[in-house]
Amino acid sequence: MKDLSESRVLVTGGAGFIGSALVWALNRKGCERIVVCDRLGTDEKWRNLTALRFQDYLEADDLFGCLEDDSLGDIDLVLHMGACSATTEKDASFLIRNNFEFTKDLAGHALARGIRFVHASSAATYGDGTAGMSDTLEDLSRLRPLNMYGYSKHLFDLHAWRHGYLDRIVGLKFFNVFGPNEDHKGDMRSVVHKSFGQVERERRITLFKSHREGCAHGEQRRDFLYVKDAVEMALHLAAHPAAGGLFNLGSGTSRTWLDLAHSVFAAMDRKPEIEFIDMPETLRPKYQYFTQADIAKLRTTGYEPPATPLEDAVRDYVQTYLARDSRLGDE
Repeated sequence: MKDLSESRVLVTGGAGFIGSALVWALNRKGCERIVVCDRLGTDEKWRNLTALRFQDYLEADDLFGCLEDDSLGDIDLVLHMGACSATTEKDASFLIRNNFEFTKDLAGHALARGIRFVHASSAATYGDGTAGMSDTLEDLSRLRPLNMYGYSKHLFDLHAWRHGYLDRIVGLKFFNVFGPNEDHKGDMRSVVHKSFGQVERERRITLFKSHREGCAHGEQRRDFLYVKDAVEMALHLAAHPAAGGLFNLGSGTSRTWLDLAHSVFAAMDRKPEIEFIDMPETLRPKYQYFTQADIAKLRTTGYEPPATPLEDAVRDYVQTYLARDSRLGDE
């Protein structure tokens, strides 16, 4: 197992939700030789960086020029989290350039130079789950993502698979990750974040009705994973050179939206009040009714800690961060 405290690390998407959490976790392991790459734009994600320790920052459009002229110096590890993660994004050409081609070029650079490469795939690549949600699937072409975001991630997984890269890189299939530093994500924020605000304003939480026979309202299920667990899993894989391929990152347990809502009310010490609303017509054909990560492959690499139980994770997020308007690194 490699000691990451001695590594020089490039984190793309490093001001974003999971990217900034990775920088925070690296700092906690004693690693500060970090180059953060992102597109800060006009939103507030720059605030995620203020309490973190790193050597340098650069905009994503400048990255490949700096890599080619070696102005960044030696890099031991690339944690590529940079992507458009909006599942409702309709500009397919943008997603291809930003999520697929950028990843392909960065992976090629890393592989050519023997740099460890870990990138964010997604559980969205599994689609409705009819082909299973196994990270040991040998024929990736069987998967049918339901939205363009998932397909953009799937395209790189297919590229790596067809070119024989998967035994040399790590792809992280994140399930429903929630936690601090997601404020800037707008409508892509977790339901925990949205629900906290809604309870503050309206004393209630709204959930989508089920539009599938045999599934009651609020009984749709997801594998919810606290971001602190997600980054520990990711860094464990990054530190194990023998680990290669696609890995599910989830709790390994599915929970209902009702479970999540009740956890938020409990963390806020409020009486539950839940209202069910119709799901928008445009979302219904693309909606996942069940996700659950099989994390047996992750366990075979020696990762042993259990995922934080949903109720405990929501309580920590709500009481330590949301109620105090805090960020990772400030606690």
